Amino acid sequence: MAIPPQFQQLLKEMQKIQKKLEETQKELEEKTVTVQVGGGMVSVTANGKQEIISIEIEREIINPEEREMLQDLIVAGVNEALKKAREMIEEEISKITGGFKLPGGFKLPGF
Repeated sequence: MAIPPQFQQLLKEMQKIQKKLEETQKELEEKTVTVQVGGGMVSVTANGKQEIISIEIEREIINPEEREMLQDLIVAGVNEALKKAREMIEEEISKITGGFKLPGGFKLPGF
């Protein structure tokens, strides 16, 4: 039984999308986002794999008596950096899919 031409074309398009997604995954591994919290006292950088790659803390904020505030700033910075990384990933995927949202959400392979 022969495969109808429209299905063959659909298969070709899906293969192109899969290849582009794999390329995008590699590109995202190199991209980073950095956020600052506490008026710039804490900076957190995440990559496109949603990994925290650095946390910078200004010396002035390191005070044993203000430990809880520093912990809160670090948590806020990490959460915001991961949020920005997810947004970056979604934006890149949207470029590939033309804004079409796949049912059930979509994640790049390996992420």
